[in-house]
Amino acid sequence: MSERTFEEHPHRTADTPGGDLVVAGVSKRFGGVPALRDVSLTIEPGKVHALIGENGAGKSTLGKIISGVIEPDEGTLSLGGRPLVLRSPREAIANGIITIAQELAIVPGLTVVDNVYLGSEVATAGFVRRREARRRFRELAHRVGFELSPDVRAGSLSIADQQKVEIMRALSRNASIVVMDEPTAALSDNETAALHEIVRSLARRGSAVVLISHFLSEVLSLSDTITTLRDGHLVRTVEAAGATEGSLIEGMLGRSLSSAFPEKVVVDPDAPVALEVDHLSAPGVEDCSFVLRRGEILGIAGLVGAGRSELARAVYRDAKVSAGTVQLAGSDLAGHSPHRSIRRGLVLIPESRKEMGLLMGRSVKENVSLSRLDLVSRLGWIAAIRERRAVSQLMQKTTVKAASMGLPANMLSGGNQQKLLFARSMMCSPSVLIADEPTRGVDVGSKRAIYDLLVEMAKDGMGIIVISSELEEILGLAHRTLVMRRGRIVAELAGDHMNEQAVLAAAFAETNAT
Repeated sequence: MSERTFEEHPHRTADTPGGDLVVAGVSKRFGGVPALRDVSLTIEPGKVHALIGENGAGKSTLGKIISGVIEPDEGTLSLGGRPLVLRSPREAIANGIITIAQELAIVPGLTVVDNVYLGSEVATAGFVRRREARRRFRELAHRVGFELSPDVRAGSLSIADQQKVEIMRALSRNASIVVMDEPTAALSDNETAALHEIVRSLARRGSAVVLISHFLSEVLSLSDTITTLRDGHLVRTVEAAGATEGSLIEGMLGRSLSSAFPEKVVVDPDAPVALEVDHLSAPGVEDCSFVLRRGEILGIAGLVGAGRSELARAVYRDAKVSAGTVQLAGSDLAGHSPHRSIRRGLVLIPESRKEMGLLMGRSVKENVSLSRLDLVSRLGWIAAIRERRAVSQLMQKTTVKAASMGLPANMLSGGNQQKLLFARSMMCSPSVLIADEPTRGVDVGSKRAIYDLLVEMAKDGMGIIVISSELEEILGLAHRTLVMRRGRIVAELAGDHMNEQAVLAAAFAETNAT
């Protein structure tokens, strides 16, 4: 891919601060709980500086301090040798610091071009020059390789396309420091490759890039320098050239991770059938059939848009089924109600915990008990003691870490939020669990905890379906793998035939037979 360059932003001035960004002795507490403890580091121009750590390690907090979103309780920042006090993101922008946040800051009612130039509109005498804005937008879109219409409402775009709008907004301002918090989490492989080239181009032209990412392969590929945080402390800062995934994991966890996945337990080929899907068709799903046995972990792989999540929702009865049947333990699962599926023992953990899973502003306790309030109620009233006891047991089983059950879900780390969904699912005592992207946005330590949990649930006789965009995750957990393409199951792989090459060949092939 050729090197891309970016035009100067008209609002940047010649005396915009540049040079080293120095973080000295920074600490931050939330409600008395330390998030950062005496952190010091230097971020140099022309380099990609990665911040890594488990969820809750403090990396996003540090990113927000650099971005002006929050102020430190102790410590200082300086830029180019000058003291830097940031009370808002606008002050950070004025100092050449731009953020691409993990939580998207899109204005849904505005067009794509208006979102890209929001706060830095192309204007003369107070009037926005829309034709000039579109021209600049198309040039920028061409340079970064994004195909977006400038006049589409941003709220109608997919999450991945909204992420592209955020990236273009940051790049349009020609920042000297760009903070990227999980920038590739919602992007496809091709889009991720394009973004990686943008990051390298930014560094080549002299900008400093602060990269916050859970993807260690991405960190090693892109970074010049890597800082590891653990429990709010800075563990070490090293040159990326001398680091490995193993050394990074050891720094993040404080111990080595001997194996990424638990040992697979052999499944009895004659084990009772937990779920049978026969010629199922629904929106995005065409004529799919498969069997899941008790104690089995069945992986579903495929490219983005292959129909994996659509199949999960159809089985769960969260989509209108046009043909075919679903049988749970030999009994037909009729109707179109997820509530009925839950009552029958089939539960689904959706791909987006924030959009489709948790009630982020409600308490940990409420999020867990929500799925089966009848179990903790009497005469229509919730029995508080019974609810607390049930939730406490499930939190222990799923290793959810929270200061209290009354804490809102949005105050938990991403890994604990994800484990909260598992606790809610187990509240239903399911016989079949469908986990769609069970470790998306989760650090390596929490990933292993979730993998252990899935394997233990399978050992207890539960049938489990795992849908994941991470092929390594499918191969590491599943006893069998179904590969989907264009809404169809095009291959079933097991044993020695279940490998990366076979899955990719089936996913990309024009025609396959099951």
